[in-house]
Amino acid sequence: MTEGECIFDGDLLRARLWLPDRPTSALYVTFRQWDPEPGQFDTRGPVQRALSAGLAHLHVQSRWNDWFLNAETPALEAALRTLRARFLTARALGFSMGGYAALRFSKSLRLNQVLIVSPQVSLHLPGEDRYPQAARFDPVAGDLSAHARPDLTGVMAFDPTHRLDRLHAERIMALLPGIQPARLSFGGHPGTAAIGKAGGFPALQRLSLSSRLAASDVVLLHRSLRRTSAHYWSERADRLLRCGRTALAAQAMDRTEALADPAQW
Repeated sequence: MTEGECIFDGDLLRARLWLPDRPTSALYVTFRQWDPEPGQFDTRGPVQRALSAGLAHLHVQSRWNDWFLNAETPALEAALRTLRARFLTARALGFSMGGYAALRFSKSLRLNQVLIVSPQVSLHLPGEDRYPQAARFDPVAGDLSAHARPDLTGVMAFDPTHRLDRLHAERIMALLPGIQPARLSFGGHPGTAAIGKAGGFPALQRLSLSSRLAASDVVLLHRSLRRTSAHYWSERADRLLRCGRTALAAQAMDRTEALADPAQW
């Protein structure tokens, strides 16, 4: 697999570009999401579906789970602005920390459209206690009101039954009114986890590549797969149990177990 064109190669941040086999004016950007074992850059190649569709693919990574905020961030932004001048349009896909990055760099990349999944508005959101990195989060460098493109459009998918993800989403929609919500109940974190675990990631990726992305398309994909998604039913059982609806929770858990054992179908 080709290493692609080096757009930025720092100790903390990296960006690689791959071009399709024909001229293109469209750029597709992905961002590395939170990694349970950070410290190394991944070596995966391009999104072949993007190249086949005639889009250039840029993948941006952070070595650590620092929400792409470190001493190299300004230099990366400068490199992204220079790269963007080579294309007429740009769209992006990002999950959780990667979704935040899509927003954070949307101005320097002049993104026209994003599909972001369960992003954070800031790690200083009141009550946000899931990430140990929150203590080192730079509120100035990470301020989306200063760094996100104010007229950005796109779709934000999230599970509204996850309270913190819902609060992040509400703050983002207030800040960026061009972002449409796709509420995927019992999708998990990130909100498309039920889709992915049911084999729907290729379809989700195709939606992110489309210039006609709509929130309703993401919701319909979630609904079409939730019946056979063990992850969906497990999330549903957990939420129902927390609400004290034990009988319905038990039914959902039975469904989870049946889906986990195809012999019971």
